[in-house]
Amino acid sequence: MKAIFATVLAALVLGMAAPAWAGRACAAPQPPKTATIERALTLAERTLRALDQSGADVVVLARAGQDLSRYGLRYSHLGFAYRQRDAQGASVWRVLHKLNHCGTAESALYRQGLGDFFLDDLWRFEAAWVVPTPEVQRKLLALLTDPARAVALHHRPYSMVSYVWSLQYQQSNQWAMETLAMALDAGGPGAWASRDQAQKWLYAHDYQPSVLTIGAMTRLGARMTAANVAFDDHPNSKRFADRIETVTVDSVFAWMPRAGLSTQPMTVMR
Repeated sequence: MKAIFATVLAALVLGMAAPAWAGRACAAPQPPKTATIERALTLAERTLRALDQSGADVVVLARAGQDLSRYGLRYSHLGFAYRQRDAQGASVWRVLHKLNHCGTAESALYRQGLGDFFLDDLWRFEAAWVVPTPEVQRKLLALLTDPARAVALHHRPYSMVSYVWSLQYQQSNQWAMETLAMALDAGGPGAWASRDQAQKWLYAHDYQPSVLTIGAMTRLGARMTAANVAFDDHPNSKRFADRIETVTVDSVFAWMPRAGLSTQPMTVMR
């Protein structure tokens, strides 16, 4: 591990420009600290070993990028981690997930290694995941490795608190759950590629979003100062009652085992 750290640190600190962390403003990006890089890579290495030992080919993987404890949430962001073979036949893990770039009102999808997934200025160096059932893994892997289907439900307009049952915006965890619904829908591959259909499937299978209590002044301040936060997609009856219903990692990790789609969550820390 020390040799790996030395190589990666040299590349990042000496040879590369400072990255713009997802979800942050890009006005004055700061280079990551050496200790932060080392902790992130340690977490990635421990996660890699745990995933290899799990025997899974696909997991729903989460990180704690922000402190959301005021809302009773532990994790902030999830993606699909899946196992592939490289050109030499070795087993490698890739993560497909959606990121909001630099606090703008749009997003993009990324395929990254585990190291990149955790090199995002984490609030807490902890990984969590659920292992889908073999049948769910089979369907997800077929979708994730299909370039067209994997991106079919991506919607660029972004709000980090997008309403779970609206099509106006799409936050990162919402994209993941809608994509999961597309993979599992009884219509089969290619039968549909509609966000509306995906949301109907999730609703019919009793997915319950998190309900965040966010007052009017907080909403106003966030909307005026952050391009990646909007509340106008939430129904007035809920928004004016300070009820913001959105897709969170914690709600997904509660729903998938309850729906019989996965194991209970597992964790590893740096």
